[in-house]
Amino acid sequence: MSRDALETVAAAARACSLCADLPLGPRPVLRVSSTARLLIIGQAPGTKVHATGIPWNDPSGERLRGWLGMDRATFYDGARIAIVPAGLCYPGRLPGGGDAPPRPICAPTWHPRLLALMPAIALTLLVGSYAQALVLGPGAVADRVRAFRDVLPRYFPLPHPSWRTVGWERRNPWFAEEVLPALRVRIGEALAGE
Repeated sequence: MSRDALETVAAAARACSLCADLPLGPRPVLRVSSTARLLIIGQAPGTKVHATGIPWNDPSGERLRGWLGMDRATFYDGARIAIVPAGLCYPGRLPGGGDAPPRPICAPTWHPRLLALMPAIALTLLVGSYAQALVLGPGAVADRVRAFRDVLPRYFPLPHPSWRTVGWERRNPWFAEEVLPALRVRIGEALAGE
């Protein structure tokens, strides 16, 4: 499991054109490292991330970093934090609004190859329903987030940090009171090598 092997697979993932029919074309966005201790699996890049090629470089990323208690420099420290979404490319829009789901071919094609070469991962954040379904199977996001202890120490489920979650947070004060403090402790442990 060498760094060169991971770079080779990551380069192949970045050059992937399995979904050449995507509305904005393929542009896989991911960050990997053989030394990363924290892995973030979200759903798929949005239009701003597609345009910049920087994961979570949008308002959802700002909210996620707030939840994690992390500044941008720490969040983008590639030696410590890997980011591999369920769909590596922007999937387009749904007819009624909102982003389409990640393409079903993406994660099975790339996740096993990439994750096998990142042996130092101590904690994986499952951000949103698609990431949680990918790893944990079907289930309700709120139930999973509330029962986060059931999948510790390996996983930590979170809602997607889009603007739509603001109302959900207000209706579920336990998220800020219980989940976020525990999340920050577990991240600290993972990054410290515990």
